[in-house]
Amino acid sequence: MASNGIKKVLIANRGEIACRIMWTCKEMGLRTVAVHSEADRDALHVRFADEAVCIGAPPSAESYLNIPAIISAAEITNVDAIHPGYGFLAESDVFATICDECNIKFIGPKPEIIKMMGDKVEARRTMEAAGVPILPGSPDPIESPEEAKAIAKEIGYPLIIKAAAGGGGRGMRIVRDPADLITQLETAQAEAVAAFNDGSVYIERYIERPRHIEIQVLADEHGNYIHLGERECTIQRRHQKLLEEAPSPVLTPELREEMGRVAVNACNEIGYSSAGTFEFLLDEDGSFYFMEMNTRIQVEHPVTEMVTLADIVFNQIRIARGEELTFTQDEVQIVGHAIECRINAEDPEKFTPSPGKITAFNTPGGPGVRVDTAVYPDYVVPPYYDSMIAKLIVHARTREGAIRRMKRALEMMVIEGIKTTIPLHQRIMEDERFQKGDFSTKFMEEFDYKAELADAAG
Repeated sequence: MASNGIKKVLIANRGEIACRIMWTCKEMGLRTVAVHSEADRDALHVRFADEAVCIGAPPSAESYLNIPAIISAAEITNVDAIHPGYGFLAESDVFATICDECNIKFIGPKPEIIKMMGDKVEARRTMEAAGVPILPGSPDPIESPEEAKAIAKEIGYPLIIKAAAGGGGRGMRIVRDPADLITQLETAQAEAVAAFNDGSVYIERYIERPRHIEIQVLADEHGNYIHLGERECTIQRRHQKLLEEAPSPVLTPELREEMGRVAVNACNEIGYSSAGTFEFLLDEDGSFYFMEMNTRIQVEHPVTEMVTLADIVFNQIRIARGEELTFTQDEVQIVGHAIECRINAEDPEKFTPSPGKITAFNTPGGPGVRVDTAVYPDYVVPPYYDSMIAKLIVHARTREGAIRRMKRALEMMVIEGIKTTIPLHQRIMEDERFQKGDFSTKFMEEFDYKAELADAAG
């Protein structure tokens, strides 16, 4: 199956996503090259790759974000393409451009598309022109306190200030009182500079109790655009997703079709090719608004794969080879329900990192259970990177069945030696609001996990 110039792929990432990309590469008959920091010499993605290259010291800036080192590794191993995974350099238009200049295929969209969608103000402007609903807000970055006051007066309170170059909750401030506007504006700008080296911010109307819904798209270079339905990503803590499911418990077939149509049309308008995700806020009245587009594979892509049987990485690689999609929108079927719990090496009460040696590790099995991970017994979780060490995904015929299966799987997933968020997910599965599908992005604010623990201990 290896053809059209891609026979060897360097995976510019680590952890579970590096292993997951490797699975598909091996099934496609492609050779793989792992890159790793000094801290990841014993990592699974290093062990299972056909070749491996050390690219630097443990800190990300000296290894997984070190573009010259990664390009050098690609050149000395003579790869045809680089898959960036998610995080690190996955949405770096500079990295994608350098790959192109070095005649290495970047498995993702064109650099100019990455750049356009990476600038949140430009993305809003582009999506509005493409007919995508957007929240009322500033058309350009805020230039002065006076402009901020004028925009705020026009759109009303509450409002939210967001970093133009960022995401993940950094450089983001909610303002309910006009008296707080300038202070919060300055705070958001300072956070944006610290996190992204860019203090540009914009203002949007704030929705109090939205749901976070995203649409998975696939687009090839021949004008074929499809979506694979939605993912429910509403349960978050400090704008960081904790668990996801597909389909959403609240979307009607009509709303799914409308959101999918909007996303696919936007892909067509901007000439997008590769896998991508449109993230929307869904209001309680059924209105939805563009939030951002992720020009990469998502952490939560497995729930879509479970309900559609589509291998998203496989499609990314085929699109990068210049091939057409092998199925149409009419052939996409959503079957059953899938839930993904992100298992982090964290204290589940304090949400502080818990690196260290894993002394015991057992993954659950049985029907409809998938575990994406890169850890194993005696593996030492390093302190330098994101704390997610595994993703536990289940699939069943119904949402109720998926919840029951996840409860069983969480009970049988054993990780000792460090603290993890497994107990948190167990409590969420027992929560009545979660079971009913009745929640918003404020779920974790209203979910007293410590009180739940105390009740259980009592």
